[in-house]
Amino acid sequence: MKEWILLAYGLMFAGGTFALELELPSIFADKMVLQRDMPVPVWGTADAGTSITVEFAGQIKTVVADASNHWNVMLDPMEACSEPRVFQVSSLNAQISFSDVLVGEVWFAGGQSNMYRPFRMLMSPAVDPAYEPVAEYLRQEAATADDPLFRQYRAGKIYAPFNEEWKGRGGWSKAVPGEVNEFCGTAYFFGRELRRELDVPVALISCNLGATRIEPWIAPKAFAKNDILKKDYEHEMAVLKKEIETWDEAAEKEKYKEATTVWEKNGKRGRAPAKPEKPEDDKQVYGTLYNGMVSPIIPYAIRGVIWYQGESNTGNFPEQYDIRLEALIDGWRRAWSQNHLYFYWCQLANYKDAKAEPMGDEDGWPVVQDRMRRALHMPDTGMAVLNDIGEAKDIHPKNKVDAGKRLSFWALNQAYGQELVVSGPLYKSAERDGNKVVITFDYAGSGLMTGRKHLMDPTEEVQEPLKRFQICDASGDWKWAEAEITGSDQVTVWHDSITEPVEVRYAWAPNPEGANLYNKEGLPASVFTTGVLMNVD
Repeated sequence: MKEWILLAYGLMFAGGTFALELELPSIFADKMVLQRDMPVPVWGTADAGTSITVEFAGQIKTVVADASNHWNVMLDPMEACSEPRVFQVSSLNAQISFSDVLVGEVWFAGGQSNMYRPFRMLMSPAVDPAYEPVAEYLRQEAATADDPLFRQYRAGKIYAPFNEEWKGRGGWSKAVPGEVNEFCGTAYFFGRELRRELDVPVALISCNLGATRIEPWIAPKAFAKNDILKKDYEHEMAVLKKEIETWDEAAEKEKYKEATTVWEKNGKRGRAPAKPEKPEDDKQVYGTLYNGMVSPIIPYAIRGVIWYQGESNTGNFPEQYDIRLEALIDGWRRAWSQNHLYFYWCQLANYKDAKAEPMGDEDGWPVVQDRMRRALHMPDTGMAVLNDIGEAKDIHPKNKVDAGKRLSFWALNQAYGQELVVSGPLYKSAERDGNKVVITFDYAGSGLMTGRKHLMDPTEEVQEPLKRFQICDASGDWKWAEAEITGSDQVTVWHDSITEPVEVRYAWAPNPEGANLYNKEGLPASVFTTGVLMNVD
C-alpha cells in the first residue's frame, strides 16, 4: 500500500504561487522490482528549487528540482535482493513511501494481443478441441502459481499522438493465485524460465495493446532515421491534423445514433455500429502508444525487451516490417541510452488453413515472418520461431509456454552467459550446384533433423522426407521441391523439371503445415527465401 505522509500536500498556495505535489511516474509503486547490477534512475516532479531525497537499501541521494519542475537521481548498482524493503522519496513538505520493493531482473514485454493475452483469456476453452490440453495446462498453472518474487507491472492504455507523457498509469502484481490472472502468458513463461535459472526476483513490465500495428509503438524521432519512414510519418501526421481540424463531434454522434437506430430496426443483424472516435484517439496513429505508454516508463532500468507483434502489419507494408522493427529497436535503445538493450521477438506463429500448392507473394504473413528474420542483423537481438506451435483456427494460439521458453533461450545465452542453442536453423546462404541448390544454415546446433512437434511435448525426431521447400525457375512458376539433409548444417533442394533454379523458399505460407526441418535440439527452422540466386547463368 502506498503511504502518503503529508505535511503540505495537494493544492496549496504559498505567497500566491501554486505549489506542485511531489510526484513520481506510476511505475514507482508498492511491489515494484528494481533492476540489479546497473544504475537505477529515479525521477519525478516538484516545485523548482525543491530539495528531493531518495532513500533505498542504505543509499541516500539528494537532488534539487530544476527550473522545469523535474528532478532525477541515479541509485548506484545493487545486488539482487528478495527481502521486501521500503523505498522512500521525500521533500521538506512531503514524503512518499513504497513498500515490498525487491531487486532483481526486469524485462519489458511489448506488442499486440499475443503479448497482451493474459491468463484470464488464455484459460478459456480452445477454439479447436485438439488444443484443449494446453488450455487445461494454463488453468492449472494459474491455479497453482505461488511465486511472490515473480511480478508484473501492467501499463494502462494512453493515446498521445503529439507529446510524450511522463506519469503513465498502471500497477504491480505478483504471480500468486488471483493476481496471476492478469499476467501476460508469453511474458509469464519467459519470466518463469528466468526465475528457475537465475534464482533472483524477476519482473515483467507489460506494456502492450491488442490489434495494434508496429507504427504506434515507434518513437517519433526514430521515423526520421529512414527516408521511407520519414515520408510516411510526415504524411500520416498531416492527415491526422487535417482530421482533427475537420472533426465535428456533434455530427458524428448524430450519425452514430441514426446508424444504431437502423441496426436495431433490422434486428441487430451484423456488427453494431462503432461509436465515434476522435482522430487523436486512434490507436494506430504513428507514435501515439510510444508517447502515451512507453515514454512514462523510460528510463526505468531494464535488462531488455521481449516483443510479440506483427499480425496487424501483414496487410500494412509487410515488405517494410524489418525497417520498421529496426526503427523501433533503435529508437527505444536511444531513449533508454542503452545501445546494447537486449531485444528479442516472436516470429508470427502458423495460422489459417494450409495451402496445397506453393505460394508466391500474395499473402503478407510469410513476408512479415521473413522480414523479422532479416532484422536479426542488429546486435543483441534474437527471434523465437513459432511455426510449429500456432493454431490454424485461432490467431491467438494457446501455447504461450513454448513461445516464452524459446524467447528465454536468447536471454539466458546473451544476457546471462549460459551456453545453449538459442534458435532453430536460420538461413545463412545458398549456392547453385548444377540443377540443385545447397542451403547452409546458422544455428544448426548439433545437427539438422526432420522432426514433429505435438502441443507442448518435446520435438520428436522422425524419419520422414523434408517438406515445404519450394523452388522456381526464371518463369516464376513455383513447385514443391525435393529436399534432403546433406550435412550437419546443409540441405540440398531440387526439382527434376527445373534445370536452372533461381530461388528457393521454405515454409512460405501463413500455415506451412508439414514443415519439419529442425535442429537436433528440437527447435524449428525459420521461414526464409533465398531471393534471386546471384550465380544463375
